[in-house]
Amino acid sequence: MANHASALKRARQNETRNLRNRKVKTRIKNVVKSVRQAVETDSADAATGILNQAKSMIAKAAKKGVIHKKTASRKVSRLSKLAQRPKV
Repeated sequence: MANHASALKRARQNETRNLRNRKVKTRIKNVVKSVRQAVETDSADAATGILNQAKSMIAKAAKKGVIHKKTASRKVSRLSKLAQRPKV
C-alpha cells in the first residue's frame, strides 16, 4: 500500500484512469462488433453509418491515449477494408 501522499494520489489517479480506459475499450469492442454484424447482414448503409461512428470513437480513444495511435489506425483500416469488400 502507498505510504506517501503523492503515492496515495497516484493510486487514486490510476484507479480512475483504469475505469475510464476500460469503459472506452469496451465501447470500441462493441462498436467494432456492430460493424462486423452490419457487414454480415449485407446492410451496406447501416454498415457505413456504424463504420463512421467506429472511426470517430477509435480516433478519440487514440487521441486520449487509451489505445496507441498505430493500433487505432490498424483497427480503422481493417474495418474499412471489411466494409468495402464485395459481397459474394
